[in-house]
Formats: sequence, structure tokens, C-alpha cells
Amino acid sequence: MQLMWLAGPTGQVKSISITARNILIAAAAVAMALLLLGFALNWVGLRIAVEYNPDLARSLGGVTTEAEQQRMEAVYRQNLSQLQASLNQTVQDVKKLETLKDRFMALATPVSVKDRAPSAQEAKGGPFVMPAFPQKIMGSLFRQPLQTELQQAVDQAKSVNDSLESQQQKWLQHLAWLEALPIAVPIQSDFRLTSGFGLRNDPFTGNLAMHEGIDFSAEVGTPVVAAAPGRVVRSEWDTTFGNVVEIKHAENFLTRYAHLSKRLAAENTPVQVGQKIGEVGSTGRSTGPHLHYEVFQSGKVLNPLKVLPAQAH
Repeated sequence: MQLMWLAGPTGQVKSISITARNILIAAAAVAMALLLLGFALNWVGLRIAVEYNPDLARSLGGVTTEAEQQRMEAVYRQNLSQLQASLNQTVQDVKKLETLKDRFMALATPVSVKDRAPSAQEAKGGPFVMPAFPQKIMGSLFRQPLQTELQQAVDQAKSVNDSLESQQQKWLQHLAWLEALPIAVPIQSDFRLTSGFGLRNDPFTGNLAMHEGIDFSAEVGTPVVAAAPGRVVRSEWDTTFGNVVEIKHAENFLTRYAHLSKRLAAENTPVQVGQKIGEVGSTGRSTGPHLHYEVFQSGKVLNPLKVLPAQAH
């Protein structure tokens, strides 16, 4: 099959033969042109996506620009910084717990026992057991993107901090409860324990008698202080106790301070632990300057040495 036509003003006759070979060549040329056009459009599209929509670029071709790489690294560095700050906070919380523990030991543990408390540096032996890590954490190190791993690390560190903060609040509550009890030494400056709790020979009659407190021997005028926060329920002269002050504390505790030379706390007034409430004297039924100290709970007399910290003995 041939096509013929007149070309130009001269009327020259031109013709072209339409054969199967020519049709295949033309189809191949058109296909090649369309393929090259597709590659060109795809390249231009990726360049535009990289600049204006990096996520689309990554999904289309898995490529990033230097600027996008820097942005990704900045996000990773920010997450790592958050993780480091969280870990630092964990260290600070552990130190706070250690301080609270020491305060508890100082209040309620004999010094000889405290000095022998075990520590991590004093380990002597035992079987070696690998530390157990959660399986989901170990597996995620090989399956999940770095961004996900960093976020999980931040979340886990935050969970640890929350747990430590909760534990610290519990310690503070217990410490506040303990410090509300009459466990402080009721006298300042130097003293000697001259008479303990229990049966003894009465210093006036020589007969066997019950001594319901302990005696702190000290010079006249030595400050006497409240053993715990509370409210003064008695401040008066007594023929037996001389100048006497009594304070009501938490948990139905009551402390009595007798034979004072001066009373410095009035009835129905609040006092704080360590607050001066009087001075050592020898008033009432006394043979010399000392503080007679008694402790009661719910009306029952207690041995003060079982309430005071060990270092006060």
C-alpha cells in the first residue's frame, strides 16, 4: 500500500509505502519516546517531592536530600537528648531515695548495724546470672525503625522515673509519720543517763519503787526541747514533778518533762520538734539537777529507751 500526495508549489509528487515493517518501526519509536518521557516526568516529580514533600519522596523512590537527612538527624538528636535528661533525672531520684534511706537509718537503726549494712561494693560471690531484659525490647532492636526504638527508650525511661517518684513519695510519707513521733532526744547539750526505766531504790526512802521514766543528768539551765511536734496539754507546778510540761503527739503519744527550773511553753500552744520548752532544774521531788522524761501511748507508760533512737542511749 502506498500513499501519494503533491508537495509544495511545484506540485512534486511524493509517496510512501506502508508496510508491516514500517509500522513496527514507527510503533517502536513512539514507545521509546513515551518511555523516555515517563522517566523524565518521574525524575522531575521526585525532585519536586524531595523539596516539598520528603515523605512522598521516600515512598516513591527511597531518596532523601542532605537537608532532609539533617532534619532526620536533628529529630534523633532531640530524642537522644530527652533520653539523656530522663536518665539524669533517674540518677537524681535515686540519690534522693538514698538520702531518705540514710535519714531513716539515722532515726531508727543502731549505728553498729548501720555500719554493717551491705552495699554493692561488698559482694563476695554467688552464681553468675545474666540480667533479664524484656523480650519485646531485644526484638525491637532488629525489627523496628530507629525512630521507634528511640521513642520506646524515652517512654521506658519516663516509666522508670514515674516509678521512682512514686516510691519517693511513699518514703516521704513514712518519714513524715516517723518524724511526728517522739523519737528525738529531749535535751540539748551534754548529758548523762543516771537512772533508767523500771524498778529501783527510791532516792528518798531507799525502798524498792517503780521509776516510770529515764533521767538525763545535766547542768541547771540546759535547754529542754520537745521530742516531737505536738500540743502542750499541761504546763504547771506539781509537788512531785516540780515544774512539769506535758505534750500530746500523733498516734496518741504523750511526753512528760519534769523537775524543770523554768517552763517556757504554755498550755494549748503548738510546739515543733526541737523547740525549747523549758530548762533543766531540780524542782519538786528531786535530789539534783536533771530532766525526768516519760513517754506514754494511749495512757500506757513506755520505756523511753525503746522509743528513742539508738545513738541517744
